[in-house]
Amino acid sequence: MGDIKLTLNSKIIKPNSEIKGFVTVTYPGRFDGIVINAQIIGSNKLIIYKSYNNKQISQNVSRLFIGKDDMPNNKVEFTSVIEFQPEQPHDVKFRASIIEQHKEVESDQLFAKFSV
Repeated sequence: MGDIKLTLNSKIIKPNSEIKGFVTVTYPGRFDGIVINAQIIGSNKLIIYKSYNNKQISQNVSRLFIGKDDMPNNKVEFTSVIEFQPEQPHDVKFRASIIEQHKEVESDQLFAKFSV
């Protein structure tokens, strides 16, 4: 296992349903935080992040930075949603990266399926 682990509660995503994910960092060095982003393959639509560690996000963001100070025990739970009806199934690539002094030092990624 690497120094960062990304998991989802389900790898099957439906439109307008909550996506719940988890990131655990075991990086031994100092780091500033993590970035979580996702890409809907074959689409220019975005995933919108709604909360992390039970803190609501007040504006629509499609790329989420979480500072180390907001990560108790170096863990994060986040929620997001895809708010459009796909005409065809899409793969969705989720990626979480450790950021240290504006540089990515480690990352993890996984794929999910998005369809009606």
